[in-house]
Amino acid sequence: MDRPLLISAIIEHAAAQNGDAEIVSRETHGPVFRYTYAQCGARARKLANALADLRLAAGSVAGTLAWNNHRHVEIYYAVSGSGMIVHTCNPRLHLDQLIFIVNHAQDEVLFFDSTFAPLVAAMAERCPRVRAWICMSDAQNMPTLGVANVYCYETLIESQSDTFTWPEFDERSSAAICYTSGTTGNPKGALYSHRAIVLNAMTICMPGMLCLSSRESMLTVVPMFHINGWCAPYGCLIGGTRLVLPGPRLDGASLYELMESEKVTVSAGVPTVWLQLLQYVEQHNLKFSTLRRVLSGGSAVPLAMIAKFDERFGIEVRQGWGMTETTAVATLSCATEAQLQWEPARRHAAAANAGKSVFGVDIKVVDEDGRTLPRDGKSQGELMVRGQWIISGYYRSATSPLKDGWFPTGDIATIDAQGTMQIRDRAKDLIKTGGEWISSIDLENATLGHPAVAAAAVIGVKHPKWQERPLLFVVCKAGHCLEAQEILGFLAERVAKWWVPEEVIFLESLPVGGTGKVQKTVLREKYGGVFNG
Repeated sequence: MDRPLLISAIIEHAAAQNGDAEIVSRETHGPVFRYTYAQCGARARKLANALADLRLAAGSVAGTLAWNNHRHVEIYYAVSGSGMIVHTCNPRLHLDQLIFIVNHAQDEVLFFDSTFAPLVAAMAERCPRVRAWICMSDAQNMPTLGVANVYCYETLIESQSDTFTWPEFDERSSAAICYTSGTTGNPKGALYSHRAIVLNAMTICMPGMLCLSSRESMLTVVPMFHINGWCAPYGCLIGGTRLVLPGPRLDGASLYELMESEKVTVSAGVPTVWLQLLQYVEQHNLKFSTLRRVLSGGSAVPLAMIAKFDERFGIEVRQGWGMTETTAVATLSCATEAQLQWEPARRHAAAANAGKSVFGVDIKVVDEDGRTLPRDGKSQGELMVRGQWIISGYYRSATSPLKDGWFPTGDIATIDAQGTMQIRDRAKDLIKTGGEWISSIDLENATLGHPAVAAAAVIGVKHPKWQERPLLFVVCKAGHCLEAQEILGFLAERVAKWWVPEEVIFLESLPVGGTGKVQKTVLREKYGGVFNG
């Protein structure tokens, strides 16, 4: 039979076949909340009825500013299942960028955790298309905003029926949208279809991926606003896996307590999270009683981290690679039976690669002329990707990013004879901090807005905690003098806080090449060591 792949089928399958499986959610307010897949399905249907009462139609966009919690899961299913589009907004973006993406996506409703109430208050007046702001809270914990058309989530759904007939439509219809981090100009929207999400979610359940089944308990540390939580909120419900949601508390102590109390067997997040967790566990001489697998992505996994997880705790690290434009994972490292027999150093080095492309995705590397390079593990070129869940264009953009049917990633990589891919460099001077991109160009432009600055350059420098942090170089105008804290304070008012550089170095001039461009390679050679902080 030809049946459409729809997100509504996931929640209905989960409720019917694994109805007693749990979703455990650490609340923004109060203790841990737990309920079953069947109860989640009922509440999602109640929310779908509430959205219909708000006169949202198929194709309408509903935004979220939210942590990983049970209400966010309900929104995922109620919005997309109704034929609407869920737009997960990254609260770490600068206010101006947040306002841009809400307006560009044409959000009609925006759900928000009470944590982000001040953000909503600052955004509301500049987002005229949003006609309902829904606080993901009960009446007791509703914040005071001074914004019109604010609703309480629990009040909104409490009187609704839990009977709702999910519509059927083309599986290629839009289900979700996620915007890039705006590293080169304004953020761009990656629009995902029902088909793309369902296929990816089915794939991550496989043994060589996350191995999601009713025998597992998964803690999704990766934010649900970061490429739909790498599709884990869909995959867990397909596999019948207990879904554990950490809410706003992502520190090492809180994650460890949740892992132990909920008998977590698998988890996913960026390296920064794992480094913090390991530091906490080691400081307190603790052990993991159930955790067996960790999926890490967003930036390169330190070899020392892989070794520590393996040798001290017996936990396997699987490194994945993907990007906003690939819906979620595109490649993954998973040790073969033969590799498991290797001596530790060799085994850890293999795990540090970005792995092989998963079924449904093709990869290749090309030279500057677009010629495919050999899979010899040495030939470096731009990584190109295509597949069942790779986007073909950006939302509301007439220009296609594709080259001969392939998506150019902007990463420099190698692929060996066995198909193992390794990211070698970045084609552009982007800086990755804790799994998030920072634009050196945008930072430089913001710095140049200071009246005392004549020239500026930014490079990424290795950092023991965040992988990379920006280092700012400033040349002052003649007759002017600046202190580091003054320029950093200036930037803090113009960019996201986590974009603000770690340090400032004042120079008399920047190294410039024959074409007039700043030679960042010279700066890296001299200053690109490792931050101590």
